[in-house]
Amino acid sequence: MKSTIPEAGAPIAQSASGNGIDRQEASLHGETLLRLRDYVVEGNIPEGARVPERQLCQMLGISRTPLREALKVLAAEGLIELLPNRGARIRQLSQRDLEELFDVMAGLESLAGRLACEAITDEEIVEIERLHYKMYGHYLHRDMQGYFQINQRIHESIVTAARNETLRTAYANFAGRIRRVRYSANFARKRQRWAEAMREHEAILDALRRRAGSELSDILFQHLRNKRTAAIEHLAEARDATAATAAEG
Repeated sequence: MKSTIPEAGAPIAQSASGNGIDRQEASLHGETLLRLRDYVVEGNIPEGARVPERQLCQMLGISRTPLREALKVLAAEGLIELLPNRGARIRQLSQRDLEELFDVMAGLESLAGRLACEAITDEEIVEIERLHYKMYGHYLHRDMQGYFQINQRIHESIVTAARNETLRTAYANFAGRIRRVRYSANFARKRQRWAEAMREHEAILDALRRRAGSELSDILFQHLRNKRTAAIEHLAEARDATAATAAEG
């Protein structure tokens, strides 16, 4: 899987502006967080495994302090677990965890779609259209990382258009916890999930353009249900592959 983490220890470029150390530190923290999040979401560290802090510091060209600050954010997002005096590990989700989390997300996105159709502006629809076609370009080029990043922006834009801060806060909380499996679900072999998801996004855009709230609500709910099925299938495939490798060893 493609990653934004450099292969060697090239340090992350700091801000070239002359606005002081605070801005440089904020820029460094933000870029560290983005790259580390991508690295975890893309499955470069196995679920349940310890986070290799020394290796990541070398790869990112940073010290332990900014790395650990970024790890705290990922822990708050639900991607990792912090272990008292023992570093951190990738959060491991059971099938039941996935079922419950995706059902909650399906309900939140379904509600967001209905509310968004009541409040969204023409300008917001145009921006979501632009993102949709950019995402489609990544799909055609088989660029999963680019596709996923734009995909998440589309879903977040619909939630934002709902004009409900309580919903938005709840969505952000749960979205972080399943971001990793939401990414990997596109690789589920049995369902051709990536192509299926792209077709569903065509339907999402069409309903949004028509401001068909009830229809969009149903489409988004089923979209998350289908993603849940693919995520569970991919989880089973990955664990079967791990078990087979262990047996061969």
